[in-house]
Amino acid sequence: MTGAPVPSAPAAARAPRGAPGRAEWPRDLAAPLGSAALRLLARTLRVRRHEDTPRALWSAGVPMIFAVWHSRTLLLPALYAGRRIRVLASRSRDGELAARFVQRFGLGVVRGSSSRGGREALRELVRSLREGWDVVVVPDGPRGPAEVVKPGVVALAAWSGAPVVPLAVGASAEWRARSWDGFRVPRPGARLVVRFGEALRVDARSGVTAREQARADLEARLAALAAAVDREAAA
Repeated sequence: MTGAPVPSAPAAARAPRGAPGRAEWPRDLAAPLGSAALRLLARTLRVRRHEDTPRALWSAGVPMIFAVWHSRTLLLPALYAGRRIRVLASRSRDGELAARFVQRFGLGVVRGSSSRGGREALRELVRSLREGWDVVVVPDGPRGPAEVVKPGVVALAAWSGAPVVPLAVGASAEWRARSWDGFRVPRPGARLVVRFGEALRVDARSGVTAREQARADLEARLAALAAAVDREAAA
């Protein structure tokens, strides 16, 4: 990279072959420390779950696509640890951190996004659904615009035949990051509400107009769910 510092010969000589450089240690520690912190946080929360839709589909053995806004994803790995779920994570450095993080909760990962490796990731997600995995997609990730559904999740539903289940998480007290999505971090002891909406299906033969309608419908459902969990958590 232009302007990147070059290690001096003595420093390079001291580093064991294959060992990460000093700059890599914070990244290597992020997943284990972050997952431990999340588990501790989750134990303090008063969690209320509304899972009628996924329970019915789980009982019927129907794999599904969970769609959730990027800002509301933090607690999901802890809440659904060990389930047969694969998460879509981008191929960026942030995506690598996210992948390591969710893997520590026993969840699978598929790498790709709308900007890098999207088609390959879409094929892998379709394959996962056909093998019986549920998958989690963040339709406004990895970089926004916030709370705008991109068309990839609709294409995934059409190609796989799997239902899309919107999902929202809200907390009675939380911190908001100064990020593109205002990422939400529940405060210890908060009431946490998890709610799943009704499943949305997309016909494989649907055209451009029908798919755009499905995209807009999912966006509206996610917005309504987010408002509902926020109201319930605050009540």
